Amino acid sequence: MYSTILLESSDHIATIILNRPEIRNAFNEQMIDELKDCFNHLGQDENIRVVIIKGQGKAFSAGADLNWLRNIMTKTQDQNLKEGQNLALCLHIIYICPKPVISIVHGYSMGGANGILAACDIVYALDSTIFSFTEAKLGLVPANISPYILKRIGEFKARELMLTGRQFNGNEACEMGLVNKTFNDMISLELQLNTTIKDLLSAGPVAQRTIKRMIHQVSNHLTLNEARDYTARLISEVRVTSEAQEGMAAFLEKRKPNWNQ
Repeated sequence: MYSTILLESSDHIATIILNRPEIRNAFNEQMIDELKDCFNHLGQDENIRVVIIKGQGKAFSAGADLNWLRNIMTKTQDQNLKEGQNLALCLHIIYICPKPVISIVHGYSMGGANGILAACDIVYALDSTIFSFTEAKLGLVPANISPYILKRIGEFKARELMLTGRQFNGNEACEMGLVNKTFNDMISLELQLNTTIKDLLSAGPVAQRTIKRMIHQVSNHLTLNEARDYTARLISEVRVTSEAQEGMAAFLEKRKPNWNQ
């Protein structure tokens, strides 16, 4: 179905694997299109509860494909605008995916690859992972990824890293909030991943979709006064849904809710 990514699914978990290991999973227009299609599909698949994205081989992603960059050099501004809009849409689709999305990062995460992980809900990385916003060293700017990077690490840390393009490791990425947690080895990471998946599957899927939509609205679109009215109305609507009624009943009856059997 896809040429640049692999899709595996089992037990309500979908795993997207960036699959260009020979060039450390550098992305091009085809990978961007395939990620868009895959996330749109998974977002609508009621059987999928959690989405994981990771890289095949030695790295998460080395950023933009050099051959793609060479091709970009020959394109007009209008052609480059369309490609920029396409990448921006891909990151937005990941960000608004109604399912919890976890990124697993190892090896390298360079340039635009950091936008992919920053758009995910949870990011786990190895301590040894090397990160860098490399764009300025190429005379470019990290434009498409900037909204998601700024959300994660803030304005002035982003200024330092984007202006210098310096490399930093997983520990520093964790300290600044680019990733949620780092690990010494993949075994430890996978143990944490399994615990997180178990926790995610114990929560109501409709509630999770609503939480993601709520955070997006409150963070991006509402003033504090608007958020007060929005959140009061939201909880009143949610409390009468069948999922909330089942969840509260299960809690009171000391049993698992029907989505967590």
